[in-house]
Amino acid sequence: MKPVVNFLPYQRAWIEDQSRFKIGMFSRQTGKTFSTGGECADDCFRGWAEDRKVRWVILSRGERQAAEMMTEVIKPFTKAFYEVYNTLVKGGEPRFIEGEFRAPQEKGPDAVYKSLEVAFPNGSRITALPANPDTARGFSANVILDEFAFHAKSREIWAALFPVISKTGLRLRVISTPNGKGNKFYELMTAEDTVWSRHVVDIYEAVAQGLDRNIDELKRGMADADAWAQEYELKWLDEANSWLDYDLISACEHPSAGDPAHYQGGPCFVGVDIAARKDLFVIWVMEAVGDVLWTREVIAKRRISFQEQDRLLDEVFHRYRVVRCRIDQTGMGEKPVEDTKRRHGQSRVEGVLFTSAARLELATDLKEAMQDRKARIPAGDPVLRADLHAIKSQVGVTGIRRLIADTDTDGHADRFWAAALATSAGSTPVQPYEYRGAGGRSSEDGPDDETEARGWWRSPVGAAVRGSV
Repeated sequence: MKPVVNFLPYQRAWIEDQSRFKIGMFSRQTGKTFSTGGECADDCFRGWAEDRKVRWVILSRGERQAAEMMTEVIKPFTKAFYEVYNTLVKGGEPRFIEGEFRAPQEKGPDAVYKSLEVAFPNGSRITALPANPDTARGFSANVILDEFAFHAKSREIWAALFPVISKTGLRLRVISTPNGKGNKFYELMTAEDTVWSRHVVDIYEAVAQGLDRNIDELKRGMADADAWAQEYELKWLDEANSWLDYDLISACEHPSAGDPAHYQGGPCFVGVDIAARKDLFVIWVMEAVGDVLWTREVIAKRRISFQEQDRLLDEVFHRYRVVRCRIDQTGMGEKPVEDTKRRHGQSRVEGVLFTSAARLELATDLKEAMQDRKARIPAGDPVLRADLHAIKSQVGVTGIRRLIADTDTDGHADRFWAAALATSAGSTPVQPYEYRGAGGRSSEDGPDDETEARGWWRSPVGAAVRGSV
């Protein structure tokens, strides 16, 4: 029997690879969606002929892309395969169905998404949907993530999806061109010691294997070196508008950072990003060692009470010699700032209102400290990297620079702002003053009972000094 479609060698290699977890990074216009749709349709027809049900779900970046996948790839393949297989199968032709997918919500009405399906007489189905956490957790099926690097909330989709395909025998196909380094696709393609079968085909390899494209004409027509490098040469380009690029983040990573066991007893600076409900509550602790701020601990908790937040912060004050603590005072932060000042002292605790100017100043303090290699952060944490990388810089029509957070992170940049608050606290000089107690004691006499209980006081030269009598 002649093949239904004549695939190019790299396309055949992709289709014939039956690994359970398969990921492909392909240049634009090389047929990655076409090949993957062919594998999906062929599997359904083989299952039909062998009297077994097959279930595939295609998750595309949006409704338009899901519709394109169905109408331009799955439908033509289904019709072509049926012309070949119709003598081997029973029950009539496959049906094309347009419907709705409903996802129950914790509050309010169900979320409704447009779905497109091919329904086979034996019960097999191919369903195309827009990708999001709701649709990702809605099926137990083989799954295709189409252009995964461009999916909004790719990490949330991944967390919802992976348990769905955990059943033995279900397969997962991930295909995309690169889209910078701040997404789950980048992590899957670059992770070491992985179970993934990887395929990489740039425009040069595709043309060498028979793809009919004029490379020089395409390159001249695009007239954008960075876009060409990413879309056709598959280069991992960091987004130009990222406030902290991955190279800068990596340069400041150190394996000893983030481990409280490495605390040397020096003065510490703390940043706190207040949160409730779904956002992260983050405490970032930095110790000044010489002129370098070393991260000693990062505490990140979700959905905890304000009482629990207070307890965690109190423990930080007891574990470290905290010279200054800066807390996000915006909105719900008013009361936590007031309470922390009462418990730990007006001079050590400062609330920061997150105006546009204040955010830019905080972000600049963090960036400059990292550029000058005056900050050390934990190494090897992809979630932390993504959060630090999530802040983007945009200049509006008025010429004013704005900082916005990419929503495709675990913490919506909460860790970034906690780190920025801690760095800012550490970059502001400690103001010197002389302590004189009610009984006429000076700072040279040592601390009073209350200060001694805290274990530190400020000397006349402004240093944080461990108290002793």
